[in-house]
Amino acid sequence: MPVFRYKAMRDDGTKVSDTLEAESLDQAYEKVLAKGYIPASVKPGGRIRTRSEAEAGGLATRLTRVKPQDVILFTKQLRTMLNAGIPVVQALQTLLGQIENPKLKAAVEEISKDITAGSSMHRAFAKQRHIFSDLYTNMLRAGEVSGTLIQVLDRLIYIVEHENKVRKDIQSALTYPIIVVVALVAAFVVLVTFVLPNFIAMFESQGVELPWPTLVCVRIHEIFVGYWQLIVLAAGGGIFGLWYWARTEQGRLMLDMLLLRLPILGPVFVKAAMSRFGSIFAILQSSGITVLESVQIIAGTIGNAAVARQFQGVREMLEQGRGLSYPLSQAKYFTPMLVTMVAIGEESGQLEEMLKEVATHYDYEVEYSVGRMSELLGPVLVACLAGVVGFFALAVMLPMLDMMTSALAGA
Repeated sequence: MPVFRYKAMRDDGTKVSDTLEAESLDQAYEKVLAKGYIPASVKPGGRIRTRSEAEAGGLATRLTRVKPQDVILFTKQLRTMLNAGIPVVQALQTLLGQIENPKLKAAVEEISKDITAGSSMHRAFAKQRHIFSDLYTNMLRAGEVSGTLIQVLDRLIYIVEHENKVRKDIQSALTYPIIVVVALVAAFVVLVTFVLPNFIAMFESQGVELPWPTLVCVRIHEIFVGYWQLIVLAAGGGIFGLWYWARTEQGRLMLDMLLLRLPILGPVFVKAAMSRFGSIFAILQSSGITVLESVQIIAGTIGNAAVARQFQGVREMLEQGRGLSYPLSQAKYFTPMLVTMVAIGEESGQLEEMLKEVATHYDYEVEYSVGRMSELLGPVLVACLAGVVGFFALAVMLPMLDMMTSALAGA
């Protein structure tokens, strides 16, 4: 199909230029107008991509990763255009000329086609689940049902930005411990494989009786040298098996339960879940969604399978007319503060305000806990490092002391 190069102007006065495929010049003009642009010039240009080039482009699109920043920027731009009164399809068509990420651009193009074909907005976004999360699509659903799409997008932008910031803070806090652990493992392998054997050969040549720390190092060395292929295969197979298992429903549940029970990281994940619960529930309440339907939506967007599983019991009690605070108090992982604030909100008729307070409080708690994480992990790493260094020092120094003692006794 011939390729045409066009220059056009958007409704806000900004200029855009791109290429498109069309059967004729007239069809090219129609396609530019369908994007919501005012064409300035449309000229034949470029060439038809070969099949191999098209496949290469499709592969590049599939391999491209959509970063949270890309989704945040797209959502902000979409919110601005909808707030200006631009129809959804026209807004999406306009944004296609501004999206740089090819994978996100392809997804938005599909969304635009689905909405044009009559699909609802949240269903069209839900088809692109690899980019837009359940939280994202369910929030859009709430906005469509209640007619408060602009307000929902405002809150959605805040939630996505905040969670991206928390994720980055956690990654930053864990970077130093991960580097230390990797360096520690590397040093352990080097010492056991290359350094200690020289000392052990010297000790055995002198007839020194090896103490238990040195004997342990000898056995570890023998295992490393004799079975390193099996060790590599077992490690690779274990990592792949864990990854595959974590993708199953049962595996994801068990992994999330384990994360919530970790000594230092667990409380951070619990507080993050409470913050998300308060944020999403508050916006759903302000959007006119019923409590029962809100619980059903949050169950798929809470971000932790272990916490989400508790909503099944909460939903059953709600159907029995038990209110919200009592089912939450009977469920696991929900903190006493959250339950108390929900109870006060139900009694005073200000549930939405109380949920916002809960979200604000746990936002602060998450930031504070992440900041404390490095301080708490530091002593643990130092203790582990001291233990490993001390063990190897004993493995080397104890036989050397025996040699010195034997030499002095012989003199």
